[in-house]
Amino acid sequence: MKKIFYSALCVAALATTSCSEFLETSSPSVVDGDFVFSNMTTARAAMDGTYEAFRDAIQNDLFGDGFYYAMDVTGSDIERHPESYTAQLPRHEPECFYVNGTVTGSYVATGYQKESPSNGYARSFNTISKANAVISAMEAMPGFEEQIAAGQPTDILNLYGEAIAIRATCYRELIKYYGDVPYNDTFGEPAGGLVGRDSIFEACLADLQRVEPIMYRLGEKGTDASQITRTYVQGLIGRMALEAGGYHTRRSDITYHDIDGNVISFEQKGKVNASADNAVYNRRTDYKKFYEIAKTYFGKVLENPGTAKFHLTDPRKNEAARQYNNPYQYFFEQMHETKAETLADESIYEIVMTMGSGNDARPYSFGRPSAGGSKLTTKAGMPCKNYGQGRINPAFYYGMFDPNDMRRDVSIAVTGSKGDGSEKLLPMAPGSQSNGGGLSLNKWDENRQDMPYSAQRKSGINAPYMRMAEVYLGYAEACAVTGDEATAKQYLKIVRERSFPAGKANTDAFIASRASLVEAIIDERGFEYAGEGDRRYTLIRSGFIGEKIKAVKELTKAMIEGLKANGYYEFENGNVISDYVYTKLVDGNAVLGYRLTAQASETQLADPAKKELVYPSWRGQHDNWESVCAAGGFTYTGATKTNLAIQGLFEKVDGAALEAAGYTKEEWGKALVANEEDYYNKFFNGYDFETAPVYTWPFTPNVVATGGFLNGYGFMN
Repeated sequence: MKKIFYSALCVAALATTSCSEFLETSSPSVVDGDFVFSNMTTARAAMDGTYEAFRDAIQNDLFGDGFYYAMDVTGSDIERHPESYTAQLPRHEPECFYVNGTVTGSYVATGYQKESPSNGYARSFNTISKANAVISAMEAMPGFEEQIAAGQPTDILNLYGEAIAIRATCYRELIKYYGDVPYNDTFGEPAGGLVGRDSIFEACLADLQRVEPIMYRLGEKGTDASQITRTYVQGLIGRMALEAGGYHTRRSDITYHDIDGNVISFEQKGKVNASADNAVYNRRTDYKKFYEIAKTYFGKVLENPGTAKFHLTDPRKNEAARQYNNPYQYFFEQMHETKAETLADESIYEIVMTMGSGNDARPYSFGRPSAGGSKLTTKAGMPCKNYGQGRINPAFYYGMFDPNDMRRDVSIAVTGSKGDGSEKLLPMAPGSQSNGGGLSLNKWDENRQDMPYSAQRKSGINAPYMRMAEVYLGYAEACAVTGDEATAKQYLKIVRERSFPAGKANTDAFIASRASLVEAIIDERGFEYAGEGDRRYTLIRSGFIGEKIKAVKELTKAMIEGLKANGYYEFENGNVISDYVYTKLVDGNAVLGYRLTAQASETQLADPAKKELVYPSWRGQHDNWESVCAAGGFTYTGATKTNLAIQGLFEKVDGAALEAAGYTKEEWGKALVANEEDYYNKFFNGYDFETAPVYTWPFTPNVVATGGFLNGYGFMN
């Protein structure tokens, strides 16, 4: 067993309760290793239970609903919740760092997360237990270490690597959401108390580096992005190394050790959080060694990514009227394919969903919203109801995204679906579905499926857990931190320039506008992953969280004050937000020849009748709801005028003339002013940008009672 040094957190009053009772330490489904791993059929069957538990944890808590839903997709400078602060306190208080740590003592641990076994904590440890069963059985087989030492991939060794990677991924997620957690890497042995995250990171990185050479790359031996591969392990090493070397808010009642038992020294950023048991925001003083590891392993992926691609041009064939020309959007378009065998070219690992089954959080929770019914009918469910939990900060959309950046419209929608086959403007007032909440995510939209499913939460759209963009930007970041700025700029430029028209990216000017190259890379990652839940933890680990929240709040305040004074506000990039916009429903088929738009072309933008329908791009409605209804046994009786023409979204317009031409005047910036409490005052409520942010979840009462340790950060016990 590896050297893991446990923190002295077992409580004397709880000493009669085993610290392992809340962890599963045995499984009746695992039988003698000599039998199970005697052939690949039985070996693969043994792993199926681990994969099933892993996908359940990921989709329902870690990268779908649950914790990811509550904070990751909604809690950064870029992203926000759709509903009012007071309507969702159990989500909003953790999102804003528990009001600067001042409410941790009163926050109810089960206010949002459920008690085990139905939360991310229990699901993660259930997965770890199953992975440990496989790992321990394989390690006990005669000659297994000799096979490892040979360093050559085989089917059985690849299976072992999969189990190691799943376990490491679960620990990575547990650290992200809880900080310090129990650690157990041997099946059947009890877990101890809490373990400092640093030694867990080191143990997992050592495991992953050990198995990386004995696994198949993506595409080898029939593997694809639905499986754990050597390519994923290399990317995971890079991801976890950046996090191990990054900033964390640490408890004051723990002495942190490395894997060899040495006390770790830290460099502090900001102020101690006195309200949260004097928690400190810091990083290891030896952080650069982890960035070197990240540089090495991201570099390995770039050297040989297997079958993963990074498209610099759009491989789709343009149609006569509809133009694509956006390689960034192509990745998300592939996610909408309803063929089971389709995986996105740029994916390194996807969580596979099956249309018609399971709980598919994309697009219900994070997609373009719809007010349609829960099922397809003659007039509703086109598409079915989509809640739209993840929303976008207007200041980011208007003031930070370069208008030439083709990722903006792919990432962010100003319109949703009524559910009758037509689109509508998303009101800025708080709310959900397409009835409120403001700017939404646009990367997942059932309108983009060839044959959308007939009920909500069953779309079959996969979850992209790791893709090539992360490798490029992670490599750039690691290079920048370790002093190789030329290479860092090279890879930043590749990612940025593929999403701009030729000559419009202005990468050098973009870098110069930031205080450092590292900051430019982190911000570029924000544009690349807008709305995907990457931003929050990236800002925390990179140390930029305080200044970025402060900057967007200041910009939001300037926008609202400008709207109050003048009825509009002009941003430095030339975008103008006004009190009102003007809309009119139009028959998209009659004007464009289709309903679902793609990248607006120069020709369309020069045509006033088309520009208002195609800009912003990547919206509209499914081209043929008629055929979808027919396949379901219905006759389509939905809308004829399906596409929303919009005037005044980015510039001042003559509203009276537009109303005379049949346009409807709709509140836009005026609604922001009316809801200043939610868009500004309660946005990261109470956070002072300097105090150590409390971003973890508290352990629930059952975990505290049976685990033999206490909550930190001032949380109740």
